Amino acid sequence: MTDTTASAQGLVIDEALWARLREAANAAAARAYAPYSKYHVGAAALVNDGRIVTGCNVENAGLGVTLCAECGLISDLVNGGGGRLVAFLCVNGDGEIISPCGRCRQILFEHGGNSLVLTMPQGVMTMNEVLPGAFGPSDLDTM
Repeated sequence: MTDTTASAQGLVIDEALWARLREAANAAAARAYAPYSKYHVGAAALVNDGRIVTGCNVENAGLGVTLCAECGLISDLVNGGGGRLVAFLCVNGDGEIISPCGRCRQILFEHGGNSLVLTMPQGVMTMNEVLPGAFGPSDLDTM
């Protein structure tokens, strides 16, 4: 991975930051509630004010109402005062980098926009690369 300077408040996204996010995501994955699938997921992100927010998946016997790790992360973001996501990654229970699903990409876009950088299995990508042509809040202004 290469160093990248985030556009928000001069934050630097470098190897040290990715390591901190990965450690936080692994800790979150260890706390996941996944009695049905046994597939633990943890997510971590840097917020434009320097905070790190996290989330883990929380399953439910009614599997359709399971909460993804990204949902927990966004709840942590909003509950902690809001802000914009700058850098994001998620891992499985084995600590491997995984991709957020399409629904979660949309949720992340809402709170990070096109410039959010994500570590994906293929490497570091912007949200614009991960979810090109995304529908977001600005699209509602034209309605």
